[in-house]
Amino acid sequence: MKLKVIVSFLLLTTCFTVFSQEKQNMAVVEKGLIKISIMYPYAEGKTFNMEYYETKHMPMVAGFLGSNLIKYTIEKGLASGIPNQPLPFMAIGIFYVKSLSDYQAAIGPHINAIRTDFSNYTNISPVILVSEVIK
Repeated sequence: MKLKVIVSFLLLTTCFTVFSQEKQNMAVVEKGLIKISIMYPYAEGKTFNMEYYETKHMPMVAGFLGSNLIKYTIEKGLASGIPNQPLPFMAIGIFYVKSLSDYQAAIGPHINAIRTDFSNYTNISPVILVSEVIK
């Protein structure tokens, strides 16, 4: 019985330590990163091919960013934050990078290829927000 209690206590302590360190590391890693949010507003008659965006477009752009890219995410809009209101965005693509100037230098030479690819997955003009991760 004592052995079970000791093993359980050690297991719980280890799990707590790992999870708390992981949470601290995430905050440290993300603070100060540059976040580029590419948002696709919802509107009647607009279309968005999520499969193409996920498997072709975002990997293509991520490839241009090289080692400056920390990670990217893709979000699919589900609902508005206010009941019975229209969905604000159909999709949002987000790139987390170390340097804004490196991001701009990497995207610049490929901007026409990126824009030309829009027609393969959407008829929406995106809204782009560049921000700094604070916490």
